[in-house]
Amino acid sequence: MTKRPEGSGGHGASAVKLEEFIDPELLDWYRMSPDERWAESQHLWATFSLLGGSLDPEPDSQSPFDFPGQRGAGPADGRSGVHSVRRSGV
Repeated sequence: MTKRPEGSGGHGASAVKLEEFIDPELLDWYRMSPDERWAESQHLWATFSLLGGSLDPEPDSQSPFDFPGQRGAGPADGRSGVHSVRRSGV
């Protein structure tokens, strides 16, 4: 994308600098290669998990699908809460 001075008809156009429009932190991200972005994303996910982040959606009381009576605390160990049943003689 280039800026065109008025009346230039496209001749002598000057290039737009990304620094003018993009936050410096985002600019660093855009300048990374896809492999570098992937590695940084993995680092960010690890940090998110260590800080107690969860991918479980937060309850939304404004949603028509929010049923407060069905909401409950998750299992203490963070697992699904489903246990296999052992039967003798099977």
